[in-house]
Amino acid sequence: MNMKRKHWMIWAAALLLPALAGAQESGSLTVDADFLTRGEYRYGGLAEEETAEQNQAAFILERTRLGVGYARGGFTAKVVAQHSGIWGGDAGGDFSLKEAWVQFDTKPGFFVKAGRQNLAYDDQRIFGNDDWAMTGYSHDVLKVGWEGKGHKLHLLGAWNQNAANMSGGTTFLNGYQPYKAMEALWYHYDVPSFPLGASLVFMNVGMQGVDASTQEPKTFQQQLAGAYLSFKPERWSAEAAYYHQMGREENGLPLDAWMASIRGQVNFPPAFQVYVGYDYLSGDPDYAIPAQGMLGLTRHETVRGFSSIFGSHHKFYGAMDFFYVTTYLNGFTPGLQNAYAGVRWTPIPSIAVDASYHFYAAATRLEDSKKPLGHDIELAATWSFLKDARLSLGYSYMHGTETMEMLKRTTGNRRLHWAWLMLSVTPTFFQSKH
Repeated sequence: MNMKRKHWMIWAAALLLPALAGAQESGSLTVDADFLTRGEYRYGGLAEEETAEQNQAAFILERTRLGVGYARGGFTAKVVAQHSGIWGGDAGGDFSLKEAWVQFDTKPGFFVKAGRQNLAYDDQRIFGNDDWAMTGYSHDVLKVGWEGKGHKLHLLGAWNQNAANMSGGTTFLNGYQPYKAMEALWYHYDVPSFPLGASLVFMNVGMQGVDASTQEPKTFQQQLAGAYLSFKPERWSAEAAYYHQMGREENGLPLDAWMASIRGQVNFPPAFQVYVGYDYLSGDPDYAIPAQGMLGLTRHETVRGFSSIFGSHHKFYGAMDFFYVTTYLNGFTPGLQNAYAGVRWTPIPSIAVDASYHFYAAATRLEDSKKPLGHDIELAATWSFLKDARLSLGYSYMHGTETMEMLKRTTGNRRLHWAWLMLSVTPTFFQSKH
């Protein structure tokens, strides 16, 4: 038997047996699962190959999560094991612990939550689950907070290490998260009897790098500060956000970057919603695109390309993840302008259809190139045929410009077709309450 499969069976037994044994205790117990299977097909969008067969890709991804949750009085705990992989893969996929946390609550609204957990705040642009990805995002973190009377205040702290080594320093590389340490403060307020919410966030992230003068490991500190507003009356809604990054990035260069976004939506009951929006993410100035085959190294004294580090990128910058998931040449970024509009149709509660258009452009000046990057048309539909099962499908078409060809090294192949079909099933196997 495959060793990783043995590990999966051990995880399942470790989760289920204590859960079933604990069903007789006071409190509530839940055993649930998340099965996700998604097939994807791509044609074009990369450097043109010699044959049509080489210009396309098709594969099926899968993810399975098994979770146990327990709650009693002011105590809550949850453990979620996860496997992700590709159909036919010979490596056995990836086994990991997605969540493992405990939480203690007090009546005045204070709580403490410790362990591996999801962090999702506001529109998930800065802190997000990114559940489209097979593994998603979670953090090993201590969270302390208070919630009450429309106010929410959360304090977060994390410290990451590769191993429990007793010597050798505290260098952290290639771990579960890209950062060495993280501290954050998030505050949210909902105005009473008025559909306005506002959030403030401040975050310090320690990224491991190397001191250029000593060639010794060093943790460089970068900060993010910003605000998020949402106004949601009955027939329409509006959202806006602004975030600024400062400090030093992982290579020790000064960091000065920012982003802003705005989104509006109008509801036409009972079945239609129309939305428009605009995102601006700053980029490195005078971004030079080297000729094919050249390194094109550029010296920047300050990094001005914005990066949300662990936000839900797929949700914001196009379904094909051409931006902020896949990188540009040499790591520097010209930033992004994303102007979009769309319509959502819900003919019946179980079916939703969405159609949108995106126009992409660089945010900063490019040497010998124009700013526009391309046009993107996206179609998606979801059918919830059971309360815990849904089938989704989508198709996207991007027509890139010459600038996009050079930035992404897709010479001769600026058209990208992408289609996907996804089944998601989230059953609850067992639920008790005493």
